[in-house]
Amino acid sequence: MPIRRRTLLAAAPVGLLMPSLIRPALAQRADARMDTRSVGRADAKLVVQEWFSLTCTHCAHFSQTAFPEVKEKLIDTGRVLYVFRDFPLDQTALLAAAVARSLPPDRYLPFVEQLFATQDKWAFVEDPFAALGRQAVLAGMSYPDFKALSQDHLRDEILAEQDAGQKQYTIEGTPTFIFGATKAGPVTTYAEFAAAVDAALAHA
Repeated sequence: MPIRRRTLLAAAPVGLLMPSLIRPALAQRADARMDTRSVGRADAKLVVQEWFSLTCTHCAHFSQTAFPEVKEKLIDTGRVLYVFRDFPLDQTALLAAAVARSLPPDRYLPFVEQLFATQDKWAFVEDPFAALGRQAVLAGMSYPDFKALSQDHLRDEILAEQDAGQKQYTIEGTPTFIFGATKAGPVTTYAEFAAAVDAALAHA
């Protein structure tokens, strides 16, 4: 079962419009750090969104066990444009999302994958702030810039997009996948993901 959203972030600010579901990779914001992060061809047959939290163990499991095959067989072949959507479950995940978005776009996915691969070493330790800071520095961010993210408006914008996504799709846990405009049931394996892609394309 997906991890449920925690009450810590229940009062997230509202007000950001959702990017187009047709080609969300083209969405741009006043703050370029909130530009859509995606992987795949812009003319792919189907847009798939993953709403995820960097402290979600189920999200980490999917990233490590299913996503490599999804990328090889569905993204790299031009069938799927894969869009990453932040849905932080706690303050640690919120800060981690802000770090990921503050890195150069070409470092976004490698950093997210690294955080998922080492989740137990930074997300569930006695001092996650310090541990996440070390991850940020290894990714090329200065420590003063990392510390400044704790007070940065980027965190509010991430929460606003999260709140908009929850309202549009009734997201209650992570990971949640949207295939085209349709929310799928639990997706934990490549086979389940591929089946959902086939179903979405059949009804397109």
